[in-house]
Amino acid sequence: MSTNTSQNALKASIIWQNLSASERSFALARPAISESALLTQQVENILANVKENGDKALVDLTEKFDGVLLPNLRVTPDQVKSAKKRLSAKRLKAIETAYGQIKRFHQAQVNDDIRVETTPGVVCTLKTEAIANVGLYIPAGSAPLPSTVLMLGVPAQLAKCPRKVLVCPPNKNGQLADEILVAASFCEIDEIYSVGGAQACAALAFGTETIAPVNKIFGPGNKYVTEAKKQLASQVNGFAIDMPAGPSEVLVIADANANASFVAADLLSQAEHGPDSQVILLSDSQALINQVQLALEAQLATLSRANIARQALQQSRLILTKDLDQAVEVSNEYGPEHLIVQTDNAQELLANLRNAGSIFVGAYTPESAGDYASGTNHVLPTYGYSKVISSLSLADFSRRFTVQEITRQGLSALAECICELTDAEGLDAHKRAVTIRLETDSATNSSEA
Repeated sequence: MSTNTSQNALKASIIWQNLSASERSFALARPAISESALLTQQVENILANVKENGDKALVDLTEKFDGVLLPNLRVTPDQVKSAKKRLSAKRLKAIETAYGQIKRFHQAQVNDDIRVETTPGVVCTLKTEAIANVGLYIPAGSAPLPSTVLMLGVPAQLAKCPRKVLVCPPNKNGQLADEILVAASFCEIDEIYSVGGAQACAALAFGTETIAPVNKIFGPGNKYVTEAKKQLASQVNGFAIDMPAGPSEVLVIADANANASFVAADLLSQAEHGPDSQVILLSDSQALINQVQLALEAQLATLSRANIARQALQQSRLILTKDLDQAVEVSNEYGPEHLIVQTDNAQELLANLRNAGSIFVGAYTPESAGDYASGTNHVLPTYGYSKVISSLSLADFSRRFTVQEITRQGLSALAECICELTDAEGLDAHKRAVTIRLETDSATNSSEA
């Protein structure tokens, strides 16, 4: 099969067994994330501008980057009500259905405090408390993303974060899409602002005259947003971000009996996100790979974003493995954002699949379901971070802290252990904080006697 990019979706398949260690590493290499000095400096300048000039910087930068002069940054409740009236009943129902699905799954993640008496008189508690102020960044780009509003807004709502702030770039008319506003209303978002980009992140971190700062920011974005989040996390004390972000990615494991059209559709659904997205197919069947290549070309011809998908496919991979066990090994090494398993023994493979942001099992479980309405969260670690970072969940919108309460009996029981360890570490004051209590109490009891 020719590798001409104007005619074919993907290069010829790669035979994993024939690759050296370095060639295997290259085969699983992701598209480079731009970390140029220019990008770093551009974002630094934006952040400094917002920090110094507040609302004026937001208005000026929105006019510069989005081409619209905003009379007001904040979206009013009346604008949200009007948006709901404009939506068709069918679209409103779709948003409501997705909201319900996501809410049901995340509701099950609500945790009670954990209280343990580790020894008589020593009670330790793990408490969970919502983060007070959270910022939800919603990209706009070429299309509104109400699904991302739900993925961020529902867990923030269920965690009972006291203040939920949504930011999103406006369109050329200075408006946010009706779908964005309606999804936000379902999630009871407290504040909505028509501002995006690195400047929106800066406003959430530093605060401006109109936008009070938040404690943590959530949500995906372009390279400027990603760079801004990274810089702000290191600049602002007490400010956190959800997770590192990179281009979207999907890996499919498929056997000879998989439906090639289904596999191609799954690959293309991720490839259409952007030219830097990466899709990978692992299969122990060359015949299946050949069928997928043909299906990719056929389906590409029907896509409105075919040019974007075709660019993404040029840096993606079709890999032939000796068996499915080897496919599992390769997948675990790659650590994909999305992992789709279309094999006869999908549940058996699941037991050995470790590193993935979210796994989709079976022929009728497309990645699109997780993106919109199955109930799981679509904010996932990319760029191999699935090996160490979890998919977004209710826990990310809360902070956990411990409480301990100890009686004299409990402290007395632990005193020997504590003192021995403080001696080992040479920390006399730590030891004295224990012994002074017991000695004082003993002296008091003696004098009373």
